[in-house]
Amino acid sequence: MSRPESLQPLFRSLHAIKGVGDKLAALLTRFFGAPEGQEAIVLDILMHMPSGVVDRRRQVGIAEAFLNQIVTLKLHIDRHQAPPRGREHIPHRVFAHDDTGEISLVFFRAQGGWVEKALPIGEERYVSGKIDFFNGEKQITHPDYIVEPDKFATLPLVEPVYPLTNGLSSKALAKLVRQALDSVPDLPEWIDAATMAQRKWPGFAAAMRMVHLPENPGEAELFAPARQRLAYDEYLAGQITLQLLRSSMVSVRGTAHQFTGEVTAKVSSLLPFSLTGGQNVALGEIMADLAAPERMSRLLQGDVGSGKTVVALMAMAAIAESGAQSALMAPTELLASQHFKTIKPICDAAGLGCALLTGKMPAAERRAIRAGLADGSIHIAVGTHALFQSDIEFKDLGLTVVDEQHRFGVHQRLALSEKGRHTDLLVMTATPIPRTLVLTHFGDMAVSVLKEKPKGRQPIDTAVLSINDYERVIARLHARLAEGAQAYWVCPLVEESETLEVVSAEDRFAELQKTFGNQVALVHGRMSAAAKQEVMARFKANEIKLLVATTVIEVGVDVPNATIMIIEHAERFGLAQLHQLRGRVGRGSQRSACLLLYKDPLSETAKARLETIKSTEDGFEIAERDLDLRGQGDILGTRQSGMPGYRLAVPDVHRHLLEFAHDDAKALLARNPALTGEDGEAARTLLYLFRKDLAIPLIRAG
Repeated sequence: MSRPESLQPLFRSLHAIKGVGDKLAALLTRFFGAPEGQEAIVLDILMHMPSGVVDRRRQVGIAEAFLNQIVTLKLHIDRHQAPPRGREHIPHRVFAHDDTGEISLVFFRAQGGWVEKALPIGEERYVSGKIDFFNGEKQITHPDYIVEPDKFATLPLVEPVYPLTNGLSSKALAKLVRQALDSVPDLPEWIDAATMAQRKWPGFAAAMRMVHLPENPGEAELFAPARQRLAYDEYLAGQITLQLLRSSMVSVRGTAHQFTGEVTAKVSSLLPFSLTGGQNVALGEIMADLAAPERMSRLLQGDVGSGKTVVALMAMAAIAESGAQSALMAPTELLASQHFKTIKPICDAAGLGCALLTGKMPAAERRAIRAGLADGSIHIAVGTHALFQSDIEFKDLGLTVVDEQHRFGVHQRLALSEKGRHTDLLVMTATPIPRTLVLTHFGDMAVSVLKEKPKGRQPIDTAVLSINDYERVIARLHARLAEGAQAYWVCPLVEESETLEVVSAEDRFAELQKTFGNQVALVHGRMSAAAKQEVMARFKANEIKLLVATTVIEVGVDVPNATIMIIEHAERFGLAQLHQLRGRVGRGSQRSACLLLYKDPLSETAKARLETIKSTEDGFEIAERDLDLRGQGDILGTRQSGMPGYRLAVPDVHRHLLEFAHDDAKALLARNPALTGEDGEAARTLLYLFRKDLAIPLIRAG
């Protein structure tokens, strides 16, 4: 089905609006961030929300107009005082009065006689603007509006203020908004009547008018009914899309796997420890999904070191029992080879074929692995996205495990599923994602959470110090390394930067070499994989005591003997990153320490971040705080991954509506999966309105 006819007026190019030429259209297309190769449309103007409101309703006499107030006055124009010739910096002044007092209107660089025309001597005009004082006299500099008494209705007494871009004035934008509002068609209502009545919400078109042309400032507030309704609409469109994505991935197909329990029992007996209660619960949820005929789509969240890999290994062993294969995909070769090293010995002992496939592999080796995947002798394949290149064929891929989800957007998930149309999907993430974000970005996935740390994990002592204490830090570090400890020293940049006064990893490495000589090594993202691996191997073997690094070590490096983590310029890292980095220590039997070094002066937010890390090790609490401090976009690095950014909803204010939208979308698709009939039609209109066209083909017939 194509876009409903009723919406066409909103999808016209901006050229359809009076007064928009090529130049303005191009400017607005850039400003509104229209998709590649497309022009901005009328709808973009409606979706551009005001950031505040100017209230000009205060109509008083001059005597009651006070400093810095915005007022609207009815004035009698008395005389003009133009600047002397050649003295352009002196303003043009217009003197005026009403029954209560006198005022002057001030215009700088007023050429061409327009001021005289706008304010003719002896006539009356309404003038609106901000009151200031000059030499004890009241004045308005550059009034916002000057209108004739019979045109008073054209003066906007309540005026929304919009975010602007260079070359776009708020008056020009307001004019466009008024025209765009006139083209809002009558749309079918997608929210049920009971909800509308209960929340006292207006219809979509009425809500748009209230936000853009409010009669009083309250109508346009973020928590006013109009804006709440629009925020909810935006969330609802997103949630219906995620639900459709989910049902298209789950419903179609899937395999009900049968398990014998032999291989899993064997693997379990080979593990050096028994599973925690949390791991058992998560594994139970996964096994139930694998045994069900629907396709699994599950997110396994667990803090760094909560033992997600072991849960995944047990699931992969179960899939091998059922006669199918599994693929474990990691974002980097370093991580893939680490997973491989962890599980290979156990697989060998349990009689499971396990192979590592990366992009940089010799051709002969790659051929052998391809053959093993095709004939089914390899039960578990570990690798990077190289696993899903077109020349790789699995005999029967039953389960795909993806490590570190947030590097993968919804599109990548769809592409992954192509390789194994029927494969179950398990995604592991060490970024504890708060519930609100799981709903927004992974609404199509079920969630299992590992809360507890594995046995033997040590608490980590966290301290916050100024970099001015550098000498003390070095002395203390020297003593600890002499006792046999190993330490990480993390810096935000690889090399010195012109613009930031930040010590780079290279500078710090050179500085530390003076004290620690060849006990210290450097690893950063610009090194080749082989060079990185070599340094990491030496660190792991305890040949190096101190490792200076950029954030390349944030994910998945496991050195149990490393018990000290020093993070320099900690104020430059996000909460989630600090938490991940700290999780690199505390993996052995010794108590560990994390030291956050900062440089003054600290912003309030940075202070709050360091305070949070110092006070808790609970990743979920940290993620919730992170959400409060940074807002939604940053927390998952969404800027790069094409996740939904909101235009009408403001997450901090409207977060509660996301839960409603989630439940409502679920209920709607449960009772009307094919979106037919009137409420189905209305829901489709909503999807088109918020440009979720991608989701339309996913609606199941019948």
